[in-house]
Amino acid sequence: MTRPIDEAIVAEALAWTGTPYRHQGTRRGVGCDCLGLVRGVWRAVYAAEPEDPGVYARDWSEAGKGDPLIEAARRHCAEKPLAAMVPGDLLVFRWKPHYAAKHAGILVAPDRFVHAYEGHAVTVSPLVPQWRRRIAGVFAFPERPEE
Repeated sequence: MTRPIDEAIVAEALAWTGTPYRHQGTRRGVGCDCLGLVRGVWRAVYAAEPEDPGVYARDWSEAGKGDPLIEAARRHCAEKPLAAMVPGDLLVFRWKPHYAAKHAGILVAPDRFVHAYEGHAVTVSPLVPQWRRRIAGVFAFPERPEE
């Protein structure tokens, strides 16, 4: 069953397609990185972000401690099993097993997700095995109070 919030998340994520990549950017049509895409979608759907991540370097996941992207997703969204993911869910990816997760996207179809990555505009990509095996977490966005 599709929740209204999932439909709103998918519609907003798709509206970001073509936004240029900009490290730390969060503005649709102007520029964003993967976290900026998620932050911008959140702002559009909920009217305000749940927290400010502060300034972060391009190599933050290799140089830092802990798993801040996963930890933030757990604070604000409901974690769920990979097999239960549906369009509208937040996907968090880990490039290497011993590093923090450092990429995020939003599932927009059972086999497609929207994301931003360096050198490319926000795009819809197939969720092929190379992407699936890097999924570190799947999270459902919270319901809006009025729903």
